[in-house]
Amino acid sequence: MAKHANTYDRSAEDVGNIQMLEHVNVTVPDQGLAAMFYVTGLGFTRDPYIDFGTFNMWVNLGDQQFHLPRADAQVLRGHTGVVVPDLEGLASRLKFAGRGLQDTQFACREEDDHMVLTCPYGNQIRAYEPKSFPRMDLGMPYVALNIPAGTADGIQRFYEQVMRCPATRDGDSVKVVVGHNQHLIFTETDAEIPAYDGHHIAVYVADFSGPHAWLNERELISEESDQYQYRFVNIVDPDSGETLFELEHEVRSLSHAMYRRPLANRNPEINFFTYRKGADQFSPAPR
Repeated sequence: MAKHANTYDRSAEDVGNIQMLEHVNVTVPDQGLAAMFYVTGLGFTRDPYIDFGTFNMWVNLGDQQFHLPRADAQVLRGHTGVVVPDLEGLASRLKFAGRGLQDTQFACREEDDHMVLTCPYGNQIRAYEPKSFPRMDLGMPYVALNIPAGTADGIQRFYEQVMRCPATRDGDSVKVVVGHNQHLIFTETDAEIPAYDGHHIAVYVADFSGPHAWLNERELISEESDQYQYRFVNIVDPDSGETLFELEHEVRSLSHAMYRRPLANRNPEINFFTYRKGADQFSPAPR
């Protein structure tokens, strides 16, 4: 067969072992205030099928979720990137929701191509339109973490060697592929980093046993959840064994019952005054 000239960057499509970043979990003291921000303001959807009453709340955005159990507030040491249908609609919803978020840490401001938001309990979110993240119309394209100076190289080694993910270094940052069009971004800072408070992320991996064996040998498994899931907290340098950063990873196999579970997503533009039959469900804009 003829050899063809390589006219595409084929490596851009490499995903690696982590197939999907599914959710970010931070606890909130008041689900009413959380719903006012994540559901009414951001326009996301409280999961209608998995119901925890007032103990927990799952909020759907595309194929991803925020999990918001009720407890003292946890704050991600960085920010979460989200994609919304359009920033104009988001600004309008936040203006309305803001009336119910007075005397909280809620804040929002517009930047060149995104909005910088603070939830009622201090979590930072940056919202973009789909044009900023091709092939994502609604979802969570990245989670960005602030890390201590001098730890980026070791964190890159951890994800490449232990979790077996493609990772690239860009200045003070390491960008780790954790699914199609999804990344974990670790950026070194000289600023003081708050103590870890237990927030976590959930990921699905193709090689479930390989990372587990490496972590278990070094006594780094923090929870043996069940046949399909385990957890670890410490990100360590494979070369030295030094703990570089703490972030609980809820690691799930591809046979986990929740993998690629279809999530209900409402059309955030629909309300009592704008209702049109058949427009209840979110539908990506035509390209």
